Amino acid sequence: MPAEPHFTSRLFKFLRELKRNNERTWFQANKARYIADVQQPMLRFIADFATPLRKMAPSFEADPRPSGGSMFRIHRDTRFSKDMSPYKTHASAHFRHKQASTDVHAPGCYFHLEPGGCFIGGGLWLPEAPLLKQVRDAIADDPKAWGNVRRAVGEIEGDGLVRPPQGYDPAHPFIDDLKRKSYFASVSFADDEVTGPRFLDQCAEACRTVRPLMKFLTEAVDLDW
Repeated sequence: MPAEPHFTSRLFKFLRELKRNNERTWFQANKARYIADVQQPMLRFIADFATPLRKMAPSFEADPRPSGGSMFRIHRDTRFSKDMSPYKTHASAHFRHKQASTDVHAPGCYFHLEPGGCFIGGGLWLPEAPLLKQVRDAIADDPKAWGNVRRAVGEIEGDGLVRPPQGYDPAHPFIDDLKRKSYFASVSFADDEVTGPRFLDQCAEACRTVRPLMKFLTEAVDLDW
């Protein structure tokens, strides 16, 4: 692993300025900065993260291609949004399962860099109804296994229903988790940790923390772990 940090404070400086100047004219004038301070460091991180990710979760991929790989585009999809700002003010990547490489609703790991809001985590975010039912069934059918996940991972994020979903026992010991529409666990980092020399190792450690959740979800939806 490289001794030199992947990211510098220039990444956060660019993102702060982009937030204040979220328009195409400014971005085009500063595109070289975006490539040098955001895109290239992110792609290098993704390439170097592939090895520890493969050791922890062999079926998940870190793809460093600049287009079609793990890194999300900086451009926002404004087709269904009232906010017409053309650019995201964060940098992010999604490490997908090999058998569901084009499905953002399958289990995956998510990496997010934003001034004051950096984290890495894993889970299943707003899956389609059939996948969600598979996860709920797995929790309902094996509460002991799910209890082990909860103890290992700690806090799990994801909005839930007000009432228990139809077909599940309201007295189930994990009824609050059966109400969830998403299952996600994450580890946060301070900005100075992101620019430090141990950040790649820290991300690997964080993914090991959420590994039990990822394994449970992956197997629940009938994908290879």
